[in-house]
Formats: sequence, C-alpha cells, structure tokens
Amino acid sequence: MKRKDISNLLMMLLTVSILAVSCVESEHKEPPITASSDSIPAKISKTRIEVLDTEALAFIDTSAKVEELGGGYHWTEGPLYIANGDYFIFSDVPANKVFKWKDGEGVSPYLDSSGYTGSVPKEKEPGSNGLTLDPKGRLVLTQQGNRRIARMLAPLSKPSPKYESLVNKYQGKKLNSPNDLVFKSNGDLYFTDPPYGLDHGDEDSTKEMSFHGVFRVKPNGKVDVVTKEFRFPNGLALTPDEKFLLVAHSDADNMVWMKYELGKDGLVKNKSVFYKVPDADKKDPGSPDGFKINRKGYVFSSGPGGVWIFNPSGKPIARIYTGELASNCALSSDEKTLFITCDDYIKKVRLR
Repeated sequence: MKRKDISNLLMMLLTVSILAVSCVESEHKEPPITASSDSIPAKISKTRIEVLDTEALAFIDTSAKVEELGGGYHWTEGPLYIANGDYFIFSDVPANKVFKWKDGEGVSPYLDSSGYTGSVPKEKEPGSNGLTLDPKGRLVLTQQGNRRIARMLAPLSKPSPKYESLVNKYQGKKLNSPNDLVFKSNGDLYFTDPPYGLDHGDEDSTKEMSFHGVFRVKPNGKVDVVTKEFRFPNGLALTPDEKFLLVAHSDADNMVWMKYELGKDGLVKNKSVFYKVPDADKKDPGSPDGFKINRKGYVFSSGPGGVWIFNPSGKPIARIYTGELASNCALSSDEKTLFITCDDYIKKVRLR
C-alpha cells in the first residue's frame, strides 16, 4: 500500500473514532453547572437588548449583556430573589428540585422533592413551578406533581421537603397543576391553574376540573374563582398599589396579558387588555409566561423572543432577546439586576 493510501486510511479511522465518541457523549446530559458566572464561557447566541422607547433608558443600559449564570437543567422556572441572604432560587420543574444561585458561589442544590412527594413515577414536570414568600417570609411553592400549593415548614436557611398544603381542591375537585402565584399584603393568595403539569395535559384522564382558572385563596382557606375565561392562564402579578392583577395567557392562538381591576372583595371589578401580541411578533419562540412588576409599575415579562418590558399603561418600551426560550424572571431587591430563567439556563442582565 502506498504511503499516501496508508495516510488516507489512518485519517478515515481517526474520523470514525471521533464520530463514535461524539455519539456516545451526545447521549449523556451533563449535570447542572455549579461554577460561578465568571468561569462559564460565553455562549454563542443571539442575545441583545432593544430599546423601543426612550422611557426605558431610565433603567435599561443598552450596553449591558445577557450573562449566563448556569446551565444543564431540564426546564427552569419560578425565580425568586431572597433579600435576606442576597441570593435567588429557582425551580427545575422536570427534575423536581429547587436550586440556589449566589454571587461568588454559583449554583448549588437547595431543595429536593420540591413539587412531588409521592412514590408513583410522574411522566411530566412533577416539580415546583412558581415560588414566592408569604407575608411572614415563608417559602410557598406551586407543586405541579402534588397538584396543590404548599408552604415549606422549614426555614429558608435550612430547606427541607416538609410541607403543609394551603389549597389542593376547588369545590371538592382536584386542581389541575398550579403554575404561578402571588400574595396580597392582607394574606390573600392568587394563583393560576393550567394543565401543563398533568402527564397528558388537557386530555389527562385524572383531570377533574372542566376549566383552567385563576383563583384567590383567603387566609381562612376559602377559595374563589377570579376568572376562567382563558384556556391557559400562566404568570400573574399585582401592581404596586394592589388595585390590579395582571395575568399572562400562554395560548399560542391568543397571546395576551390581561389587567383585572380588583374590588374591595378582592375579586374582579373590571377588566381590560393590558397588551396583546401582534401577529408579526409571534414568529419568535415563546409566549406570555412568568413576570414581575417593579416598584414603579413597570412590567418585566417573558414572551416571544425573551423578556418584554412594558410601562404601567401597557406600552412595550424595551425587549431583551435571551437566546433561549424565556419562562420567567425576578428582580433583585435593589431592582438593579434582572434574573431570567431560560429553557435549561439561568441568566441575568444588569439594570441601571
């Protein structure tokens, strides 16, 4: 065999070996990254910040970058900033876990069995989704697998999967899979209940309710329907004065954020469309999902392409393209950092 032919043969064998190793490695998903943000190499993705109105320049820095803090998860959700400790926690819904990120320490495990404590394997998204603190500073979780909202009995500093149920039924029927939640200062709890956590979604045989509602639970345990007019209610938040409840509807056929005026009884007095996604923007992946409202009433919400920022009247003033499907976000206590859960990543953006 000629030297040239031998060289070609060796190159072919080397190529086959590399391909074989690549195939084996592609079947293995790495565990969540636990390094600090400055040790993670920059990810090549189409991330950018777009200012639509100069009003956004009061808190948006167009030179800021969408920074990656960690990755390798299944589906991240429910980011919650904990001011007493200066860290944020987030759900990995399919993994049934909550993780913690702290500057200088990176990501670490926080809570196992965050949304499902049963023994029968769940096919789809059994973990916690939305996370919040009640008026006394205790962790409350929407538990998709357990189909309830529960309060963690352990303190934040020593998390443990021991819970007490706050609500799991309405008029004797099981909830679908509570998704997001928010407390009013008087202790009233508002939450959404789409079918996303059921193994077979809206067609699941264990589904007991005929609608997907937005609910209010009073401190005495009384449960009321706020609205049941939409197919897939998702993220929700109260305006700073607690007079209005905003709800994101993640229906691909009707992407809209609704604004509900609350009466003295805490239920809907009037309603209006806060913002409806125009057809031209539906080409970007994503839909209205989790969001937060800052102290001045500006809305930071996941939506097509990443995070949408609205002024209090519902006008889009900026967009943050995250490079991944965005699910939710949270603000630091000084509102100078926006944390974003994106598909299997967590990211942040510095604000002014």
